[in-house]
Amino acid sequence: MKHQGIVSDLIYQVFALIISVIVVHAVYVAVIRPEAESFIEQQAILQEADPEYVGERSIYVVMRDFEQETCIILMLWAMSIIGLKVYRNRNENRLLQRSLLNLSEGMSILPEDARDYARPVQALPTEEREFLLPRALLAALQRFGSTRNIPDAASVIKDICSTEAERLESELTIVRYIAWAIPSIGFLGTVRGIGEALGQAHRAVSGDIVGVTMSLGVAFNSTFIALVVSILIMFMLYQLQLMQDRLVLDTQNYCDNYLIRHLQVPEKGDLE
Repeated sequence: MKHQGIVSDLIYQVFALIISVIVVHAVYVAVIRPEAESFIEQQAILQEADPEYVGERSIYVVMRDFEQETCIILMLWAMSIIGLKVYRNRNENRLLQRSLLNLSEGMSILPEDARDYARPVQALPTEEREFLLPRALLAALQRFGSTRNIPDAASVIKDICSTEAERLESELTIVRYIAWAIPSIGFLGTVRGIGEALGQAHRAVSGDIVGVTMSLGVAFNSTFIALVVSILIMFMLYQLQLMQDRLVLDTQNYCDNYLIRHLQVPEKGDLE
């Protein structure tokens, strides 16, 4: 099941990237670049008519270059991955609101009863049975039934939760890479814009500064968009990490409150 989950996640990420590329590029071709070119032409006409005219800024011009397009594509890709993980996290949190062991206050679970109490958890749908809480409960009940030791059952819950926390952390690697790549792409746009501006320095000396200013605009706009997108992605990433950490802690608390404190090993005198 874990292998199937990895494959399905990979397929989801690939299709999410493809869809992001198609949607963003279509918007750029149909809307952003035509609007940016039209705005630049209008500003040029106004500038020629009035040399003292102060040009306006347009979001279309700020967004029009290839670096900004790439940043938006990566942003949507990261958001789709984060959205999937938030959806799964919410499903697992819903399971924490249910009483899976059907235990009332004052009831005790003896080692020989562990298998009976595990049956309601085993009867869950396959998808829910792969969640953290059912896995922790089943492992603890199985350990308690075989070792008749309460600390062992508590230890296996802690181990499973720790392993799950590490797994969830490792699955965010691609999102962290995207968050790192976006400012780097903005910096590439900055280098490209400055390079083009330096290549047109001889024209600026003769009084034609239009090409230089447009190239510098590419440099600053790409950096601006990259930083804004990076801030947004990092905020969403840290919120997701907070949700995942809470899920692990809430699962441990659930197991402590609804399982561990109900476990009881009969004394030898009771058995006799």
